Amino acid sequence: MSTRTIRHLTSAELTGRRALVRVDFNVPLDAEGHVTDATRILAALPTINALLDRGAKVVLLSHLGRPKGAPDARYTLAPVARRLASVLAPRPVQFLAATVGPDAVAATHALAPGSVLLLENTRFFAGEERNDDVLSRQFAELGDVYVNDAFGAAHRAHASTAGVAKYVRPAVAGLLMERELAFLGEALDAPERPFVAVLGGSKISGKIDVIEALLPKVDRLLIGGAMACTFFRAMGLETGTSLVEPDRLDMARDLIARAGAKLVLPLDAMVASSMDDAARAHVVPRESIVAGEAMFDIGPASITRFAQEVSGARTVLWNGPMGVFEKPPFDKGTRAIAEAMVRATDAGATTIVGGGDSAAAIAEAGLESRLTHISTGGGASLEFLEGKVLPGVAALDQE
Repeated sequence: MSTRTIRHLTSAELTGRRALVRVDFNVPLDAEGHVTDATRILAALPTINALLDRGAKVVLLSHLGRPKGAPDARYTLAPVARRLASVLAPRPVQFLAATVGPDAVAATHALAPGSVLLLENTRFFAGEERNDDVLSRQFAELGDVYVNDAFGAAHRAHASTAGVAKYVRPAVAGLLMERELAFLGEALDAPERPFVAVLGGSKISGKIDVIEALLPKVDRLLIGGAMACTFFRAMGLETGTSLVEPDRLDMARDLIARAGAKLVLPLDAMVASSMDDAARAHVVPRESIVAGEAMFDIGPASITRFAQEVSGARTVLWNGPMGVFEKPPFDKGTRAIAEAMVRATDAGATTIVGGGDSAAAIAEAGLESRLTHISTGGGASLEFLEGKVLPGVAALDQE
């Protein structure tokens, strides 16, 4: 079975009708309320434009931040509407400081075909995150067709992502959702080999399900970031003040034993007394980390090995930085992985970044256009890779 998308909708289902689209406009704002990173807004444009081109009235729903189930001026979507209007111009964009109720419903009906209406933050209602049935029905009054294009929120069974789809049919995926499911799904189901996965970040506990899901499928599994230190400790190595999860040592030993040559751990480490002591950062072999120092990045020998594995792959999946990439010189490992991903892409490989900090590092390096796919959903991409059913996808029409 596959999820139906807007490509499956007929002209009769769209022309002059209200397409209720759940987007992910959970974007960062500065103190003045300006959008500082419009990546998620831009990612939704193909779906919005496709619906507008087919004569639909496009009604957008999104959350922003964590307003705790009540209206909060800090989390209004008004600044997002302004940014959306600037990138959609000359197409008209309206914003309504309401989400459900008579005024919202009337505004959706009054909308001219080929126009866009962005409604206020869905999380201004406590029932949103509880997947409240009453709120789901209220959302359903806003559209004739439901489109979920918010992959970043698809792992949450909320009223605007799962509940509403019970009451609006057709309920289909947008083009961004389609792309996310295609690339992440193909990486799991039919990867071109060699298939290399690179996992980083701070804790093995946050990635254990991903590791278990990927281990039988990959040719190499590269582990960087602080989570590598739990593996080091499991090998009997000194880890100093590095972040280690003592309750995961047995798990790490088991993974080392089962993975064999598939598992590639750092050979060396960039260490310091603290991440703020960059001036005295230095490289040591992984066997030579001392008490009082911690690993904050992989070292040059590790970078060389990891880059070789990535550059020679035909499919690469990356989730999690190799170090504290926000603070030089602890950004070298993460940047090296990003550059190796670009080389692999140039050589014809499929390169996929699983959202979160890895996507932020790619953006910081200005390499977004050089990779095959960068997921817009950190948590959603992890759960999808773990093999979990995403409620926001399961609620859609299947064929």
